[in-house]
This record gives sequence, C-alpha cells and structure tokens, in this order.
Amino acid sequence: MTKKNHDADEEPNLFLNEMSGTLRHRDDRIEPYRKKIRPFPLPPEKTAIPAEEGQELIDLNIETGEILEYIRPGIQNRLFQELRRGHLPPEESLDLHGLRVSQARFELTRFLAFARHHRLRVIHIVHGKGFGSRTEQPVLKQKVNQWLRQRSEVLAFCSATRFDGGTGAVYVLLKRENAHN
Repeated sequence: MTKKNHDADEEPNLFLNEMSGTLRHRDDRIEPYRKKIRPFPLPPEKTAIPAEEGQELIDLNIETGEILEYIRPGIQNRLFQELRRGHLPPEESLDLHGLRVSQARFELTRFLAFARHHRLRVIHIVHGKGFGSRTEQPVLKQKVNQWLRQRSEVLAFCSATRFDGGTGAVYVLLKRENAHN
C-alpha cells in the first residue's frame, strides 16, 4: 500500500521531468475547413480599362507593417470584423506575387475593373511576402497597400486568414454598385 502512495506522489514530478526542455506551443487556433479559391485567370490580351478605372496610381509614403488593415470612415465595424475573420468569402482572386511593380499595377487595375463590371463584393489579392525580392522586403505588399487606399471603390481591406495566404494576401471589400452604373 505504501508503494502505491509513493508512486502517486512521484507522478507529477515524473511528468514535469519528461516535459523539461520542450517548448510550449501557444498557437492552438484551428482554422475551419473552407474550399480554397483558385486564382481567377484574367485574359492575357490587353483589356480596355474604362477612363475612371485607369486613374494613375501614385506612390504614397505609407508605413507598411506585417498585417495590413484599412477601413474607410463610415464602414460598420461588424462588417470589417467579418472580413478580417474570412467570413465573407472572396468571389475571385488575383495572384500578383512574382510580377514586376509595373505589371502588378496594370493587373490590379484591370482586376478592379473586372470586379466592378461583375459587381463583386469581396475579392482576394495575393501579393506575397517579399521572400523572393533582392532586398527581402515585401515590395508588392507595400504597393498594394498604397494603391488600394487610392481607389474609391475600395471600402476596406485586411490581411487574409492563414488559410488564404495570411500576411501574403489581402481580402478587399468593394462598394456595391448600382445596376445602372
């Protein structure tokens, strides 16, 4: 009987001894299953861009952090939170990473024109994390952050969930367009 009590007293120490030297894993969130969206292939030919869509995007001096977030005044916080959590599924996706800045600007402008024409509400843009650049800085991430802020049809954008590219992609909330526009 004393042996049984003796083992019970040593059990907590036995566990602690076995666990010494291990690192605690603090990220225990589980991503819900969601069908992965495939990037939308834009036609390779030069698509005509309406005059208002072809506005020149200028480079701004905006600090770009790890996580991108932008919301226009007047947008409901609840709507933005749903966008951040990935609860508003993107209707189309554009993959820019690996492109040169001038190519990315053109493709983004064309994709926004496509989204407006098709009255899309939420889109997904992959810009990458900058691991392939010479400076190892996220050039396209910074440019996308600047360009989207200049577009009147962009109501909000934020870094995607891990499932959809994390800090290498953004979800974009677009204005609802009237049928006659």
